[in-house]
Amino acid sequence: MDRNQITGFALLAALVIGYFLYNNHEQKVFQEKKIADSIAYAVAHPHAKVDSSMALKAGTTTTANPVADSLAEALRKSQPAAFNGTREIVTLENKKLSLQFSTKGAYPVAANIKGYKTYDQKPLYLFNGPNNYLSAILPYDNGRSTADLYFVPVMKDEPNGDKTVDFAADLGGGKRVDIKYTLPADDYMMRCSISLTGMSASSLPITLQTYGLQTEKDVTVERGGSGVTQIYYKNKNGDGDYFSLHAEEKTIHDDGTALWIGFRKQYFSTALINDDGFTKMDVKFAAKTDSNKADSNVVAQYQAKMDLPLKAGSNEQIASLKWYIGPNDYRTLQAYKIGLDDMVPLGYGIMAFVKYINKFALIPFFYFLASFINSYALIIMLMTVFIRLILSFFTYKSYLSSAKMRVLKPELDELRAKIGDDQQKFSMEQMKLYKSAGVNPLGGCLPMLFQLPILLSMYYMFPSFIEFRQQHFLWCNDLSTYDSIYNFGFNIPFYGDHISLFTLLMTASSLFLAIYNRNMTPQDPNNPMMKYMPFIFPIILMGVFNKMAAALTFYYTFSNILSIAQQFIIQKYFINEKAIHAQLQENKNKPVTPSKWSQRLEEMQKMQAERAKVPPRKK
Repeated sequence: MDRNQITGFALLAALVIGYFLYNNHEQKVFQEKKIADSIAYAVAHPHAKVDSSMALKAGTTTTANPVADSLAEALRKSQPAAFNGTREIVTLENKKLSLQFSTKGAYPVAANIKGYKTYDQKPLYLFNGPNNYLSAILPYDNGRSTADLYFVPVMKDEPNGDKTVDFAADLGGGKRVDIKYTLPADDYMMRCSISLTGMSASSLPITLQTYGLQTEKDVTVERGGSGVTQIYYKNKNGDGDYFSLHAEEKTIHDDGTALWIGFRKQYFSTALINDDGFTKMDVKFAAKTDSNKADSNVVAQYQAKMDLPLKAGSNEQIASLKWYIGPNDYRTLQAYKIGLDDMVPLGYGIMAFVKYINKFALIPFFYFLASFINSYALIIMLMTVFIRLILSFFTYKSYLSSAKMRVLKPELDELRAKIGDDQQKFSMEQMKLYKSAGVNPLGGCLPMLFQLPILLSMYYMFPSFIEFRQQHFLWCNDLSTYDSIYNFGFNIPFYGDHISLFTLLMTASSLFLAIYNRNMTPQDPNNPMMKYMPFIFPIILMGVFNKMAAALTFYYTFSNILSIAQQFIIQKYFINEKAIHAQLQENKNKPVTPSKWSQRLEEMQKMQAERAKVPPRKK
């Protein structure tokens, strides 16, 4: 290779190296200029969504590029504070509640209700986890949600003992969101206010989502069995409704003004209240049935979307809420005087009338006894005795009527032998005998009907009262649920997977009472099924009540025992069948003034007898 060739190659190499150095420098300048332009745009438009990937990408092209790194950091810092931050958890608590809040979104993610434990004696959380939130859609940036914002919390103890946390989110450009929660020193009702600065709207769309957790022994009951997990709401005019949760998701719509909406589990509830009322309420809810997933302790999921009216302040718009998180304690809910006590089911549907018996008679008496008696089992017994004493007059009338029927049975047997198989004629003669002796054939039934509303009232009251929860009595560890003495490990159709001893005792005492009544009450030979119904019915109810609260089955058991004792005392010491027989024979000699009802009944029987004599027409 000669000298000229060497010189040519050297110049060519220098040219290539120079080109690459120049091209790399130009690309670096271009990238830095592009990043600088993005930063300048972000500074000029602080609310615009700026893609910072270029700055980050530029920073990764060279592992040590301080210019790109500083530009990316400047881009991040140029955005409003509400869009940058780290999610943290802050706790607000009083004597009754301990609430954990997320600084991202400024909403409670966990609610521990103090003073109560789960069925397995763990801290009781009504909800706990990131799926629980309260968010609002702001009139800003095409409807940005507060759930996406980072808030700065400020905790404060008020002089009256209240605890507050004020979450502030600076959106830049004079726009700001404040969400303040106030927890009174000794209450389950939290106050919440949402303040918007630099933004304007007539209402604020909000969403509340709750995933209720298992707190009781039988999760299948909590997940909708017997209607214990429900959605309630009440409008400002006093109207309201409730919905039981089922496996399938359901949605309800209400265009009225809802004063509050509540998510009720068996013994604990959460309710969102606005004194000015919500509008355009949409609620989705469903019971959770899949127990194989990681969140198998979730009982039900609930989401409510509502419009929250805003009020104008000095330089802001404000919305106020109240949020109940606590037990379904009847007195506690009633004290708020907005109908929250409706979430304690005391009778609904066709049995709605019994809730008035509970509210105005049985519940006041229950709390009167509870004011000086600590044993709730003893309270049940005293209530049963008191009710039996109140109804003793009707019970006596029923047994007296049965005694009159027994006294007249020999005469009825003579009539049947005389008349034969003519049932219609026998019925007419039977009514004449009853009328002449002064016996009302319905006298034994009507007094018993007065006891039925009391039995139904107890059926609703005892399983709904949280006072029975985790109260011990004899072998029962919890009067609010069934008293299982043996678990099969498998399910028996129409019965269950366990044996409830109080249910067995209730069934046995019902059968004994049926046998006792059968011996004391004359039987109708023309209706043999009635002889067996008193025995079949308790067997059927055994399967129904096997999962019921032990407080209820204990009440029915004790009530049956009192009925047996009461019937024995009345029959032995207050009813003299010889004297009754003499009185009935004396009544026969008195002139009878037939009632209009008996006259009409007798006329109907005569008409039927005449029709029976007319032979059918030939076709």
